[in-house]
Amino acid sequence: MSLASFYANAPRHLVAVDCIIFGFEDGKLKLLIIQRKVDPLAGAFSLVGGFVQENESTDHAAIRVLRQTTGIRDIFMDQLRAYGDAGRDTGARVISLAYYALIRISEHDKLLAQQHGAHWLSLHQIPELIFDHNEMLRDALERLRDRAKFHPLGFELLPEKFSLPQLRNLYEEIYQRPLDKRNFRKKILAMDILEKLDEKDKSTSKKGAHLYRFDRKKYDALTQHGFVFEI
Repeated sequence: MSLASFYANAPRHLVAVDCIIFGFEDGKLKLLIIQRKVDPLAGAFSLVGGFVQENESTDHAAIRVLRQTTGIRDIFMDQLRAYGDAGRDTGARVISLAYYALIRISEHDKLLAQQHGAHWLSLHQIPELIFDHNEMLRDALERLRDRAKFHPLGFELLPEKFSLPQLRNLYEEIYQRPLDKRNFRKKILAMDILEKLDEKDKSTSKKGAHLYRFDRKKYDALTQHGFVFEI
């Protein structure tokens, strides 16, 4: 069999990317979902996704989908895994590569999101999603929790300036369990990767809570000497 006929006789499949987009707002970890505009299952809730184009990599397809939906170009994302059950998509034979992404909700283009029918919902509000998208979400949450233990991923979700209560609240949302206030404060400050600012967040009390900023340069320098982030 010639090389040309070998490829010509091979089965053809569609390849898609699906993005599990997390944000943090009002003390809640949230997911960006859309209402599907096409059949099958038009009107049902779905993750944000699309098909990989002829001349782009799967990574570039995910970056394109994220930019088209949020308007943000520089987004933390990581490939989760492939989902390829033969009957996973009732419209066609589609293999999907899932990516999870972390964004600051305040920075995304709200009008652009509305044009795509996108909604931010907290985790307990997530409805039944199409196909295997709920499985993708569960897998993405598990990956996020595993990586957040040893990598400073949480700072991708917070505003540039944040208080320690906000930071602790974020990790409580990621892990879905309470964290001891004193131990958390002691551990995170001992890492020496936060810059304390001469500003306070007074949204929850008159006294206010000091604001901090993540010092990525210091973190990167520390990792060169064996430092391990752990929460």
